[in-house]
Order: sequence, then C-alpha cells, then structure tokens
Amino acid sequence: MAKSITNPRELALDILIKVEKNHAYSQLLLHDTIKRHPLNPKDTGLLTQLVYGVLQRKLTLDYYLHAYVDKKKKMAAWVKWLLYLSIYQKVYLDKIPDHAVVNEAVTIARRRGHKGIAGFVNGVLRQMMRKGFPDLSDIDSKSHRLSIKYSHPYWLIERWIQLYGEDEALAVCETNNQPAPVTLRVNQLKTNREMLIQTLADAGIEAHEGHVAPEAVSIASGPAADTKAFREGLFTIQDESSMLVAHALDVKPGMDVLDACAGPGGKTGHIAEKMANSGSIHALDLHAHKTKLIDQQAERLGIDIIHTKALDAREAARVFSEKSFDRILIDAPCSGFGVIRRKPEIKWEKTANDVEQIAKVQADILNAVAPLVKTGGKLVYSTCTIDQKENIDTVTRFLKDHADFEVDETLYKRMPAVVQKYGQWENRGMVQILPHQFETDGFFISCLKKV
Repeated sequence: MAKSITNPRELALDILIKVEKNHAYSQLLLHDTIKRHPLNPKDTGLLTQLVYGVLQRKLTLDYYLHAYVDKKKKMAAWVKWLLYLSIYQKVYLDKIPDHAVVNEAVTIARRRGHKGIAGFVNGVLRQMMRKGFPDLSDIDSKSHRLSIKYSHPYWLIERWIQLYGEDEALAVCETNNQPAPVTLRVNQLKTNREMLIQTLADAGIEAHEGHVAPEAVSIASGPAADTKAFREGLFTIQDESSMLVAHALDVKPGMDVLDACAGPGGKTGHIAEKMANSGSIHALDLHAHKTKLIDQQAERLGIDIIHTKALDAREAARVFSEKSFDRILIDAPCSGFGVIRRKPEIKWEKTANDVEQIAKVQADILNAVAPLVKTGGKLVYSTCTIDQKENIDTVTRFLKDHADFEVDETLYKRMPAVVQKYGQWENRGMVQILPHQFETDGFFISCLKKV
C-alpha cells in the first residue's frame, strides 16, 4: 500500500481485499491504515463507513451486482470489491452523487488495471444508475430473501430464530448492519464522569453520559483516542455491555483476582479501578503480545496491581495453587457473534462447526480454572457472543459436573436497572444481552459461587 494514497475509496478497497485474501481483521487494518495515511477527519469517517458498510452489506451488494453481471463471468477480486464499494455508495450513502461514484470507480479501475477493465466498470455502473436495483421482496424463497435483505448467512439467521424468535433474530441482524457506537469507560482512579465529559468538551469532543453502565461516556463526535485525556489515562475505550463484567465480578479492594483470558486488558483495567488499585490481579493470555498490551494499558491508567503472564488458561493450575483467588474472571474465547458490527467479517467466516469447537475449549478452561477459586469466592464466565451453546449450555454443563458451585443470583442486583428489566435472564445469575436491546455489543454474563 503506497503511503501517498489519500483517496478513502482506494484505501477502503485495499482493506477489503486483505480481509478476504488474508482473513485479516477489518478493525485492525482500518486502525493501521488511518495511522499510516494522512487523512482529514471527513475522509477518515468515509473510509470507516465504506469498510464496515461494505462488509456488513456484502450479501445484498452481491445480489445487486449479479442483477447486471452474470455470476459465471470471471472477475478479479479487486474489481468485484470496487463494484461493491460503488453499489454501497449508491444505495446507502445519499450524499454522494451518481457521477462521483462512477468517476471515482473508473479512475481507480484505470489506475489498477487497464482500459478494458475501466470500460467494464464504467458500463456496469452506468447501467445500474439508469435502471436501479431489483426489489428484494420479489425473492420467492423466504430463507433466501431474509439472507439477502439482512446480509447474513441463512444458517446463522435460522439459528437465532430458533433461539430468540424471528422478531428478535431479525432485530439482531439489522443492528449488526449499523455503525457501532463509541463509548468510553471513566478511570475513576483519576476523574469522574462529569469531569471527563467537560474535559472532552474542552478538547472539542462532544460526549454525554452512557445509558447502561454508570461509568460510561458516549461519544457523539470527535477522535477521543487522539486527546491528551486518553494519553493521561482518564478513560478507556470500551463497549458498555463489556463494562458490566467488572460489576458482575463483585470485587473489593485488597482481593486476589485472576483474569484468566485477559488480553488486551480492557476488563482487567476496569477490575483494578473497582479495586481502587489495591490487592492483586494476575492477568493471563495465551499470547505474549497481548500481555504487553495489558502492561501498557495499566501504565497509562496508573495501575500497579496487575501482574501479567503469557499462559494458556487451561494450564493455570500448574502455576497457581488451589483456592488461591477470591474472584476469577473467564472472559472466554468465543465465536464473537455479539460483536459482528465491529467485526463484520465474522459472519462470513465462522461456521456452526466453529461454535462446536470453541464450546469445547470454553468448557476446558472452566474445568481447569474452577479449583483455583476460594470457598465462598466467585467465578464470572462471560463471552461476547449470543450463541446459547457457548453460553447457557456451557455454564449449565459445568454446574452439572461441579457440585461445589452454584449460580450466584445476586448478580441481578449488581446490574443496572435497565439490564435488570430488559436483559434476557435465564435466572438472576445469568443474563444474555442482545445488540439491539441497549445499542451495545451482544454479551453473556454469568456469576457462579463456590460453596
């Protein structure tokens, strides 16, 4: 990727190609691209919207494309993505005129390919602009129609319908196709919510109180991560449903805590803040580069009670003695179906078999770590997925095999009133949050007590 490129459409094209070819994460590529290329705020916004929007709506865009291009026609991957980008702008971005969409695409096609490809792109797009796009309601098969309309694989829609009913499932799909909100967690070791909102306002960042977690600040506009307040550790960028995990853990200053799957450390830092930076937190992650991120985060936040170690959580008993910890958090590796709007490629790459495999890993982690909880201590198991097999089923199976644990129904009291009222509660010790309920990530949180 040439450093001189400042065209957000061409940068978006590069990212989309790499996501498909290398199975790379769009979020990381986007962050790296914005860091390395000099873009003004408007172009940064357009780049972000194009990357996420095209990945989110890919199935719909493909349907529109093949109304004009035969599926049997051989097409280079970059040409396909360029046409997706152009169709997305036409259908979903009403402020970009048709001629600009076509001219930009033809210019990129000529620069990357040759005159023949540029002519093909020009012809396809001009035909689309004249004739418009097919009506999705004309698709006869309901499964095909829902899949194309909501741009999700039908096996996933069907799975969610079985779990939550059609209305809830389709609401999840629609939310997954919307831009994700930006929320911050106030570092209460250094400031409070009101003071942070004012500090951000002084830096030109429009912010207001979050509507779920008590320490949440919602960003209306502006690059919060570029501020002095961020560098000084006054806040962490974190979704509101993710913030609820530290509340579920019910920590107190002076406790011994294990964060078994901690990288990159967002929840670890929150736990330390709620402990008033007093006690001890052992933070594990399988990858050393993630433990380094936890260390960097702790230093920025002014926290010195976190001790990191690159270690598979399934091997924790080799390092720690039985009944070592007052609290243990297992924020388990999962399918990530609750964060699709932040990582839209997940819905195209994950399969039902992946869910089966990850559920086995989750069970292994739970079984390995359980002996490390003190009698009377608590274990929180959480995921950023909405799949029952990885959540309620995993916890239920664990409880069946471990008579020394029971559901901690006091979890209900530690959740904000809005979650108490509208969260999907299995009982008062397990809650499933769906993305459309509170405009947060989808999250499962459970709390178990060792008796």
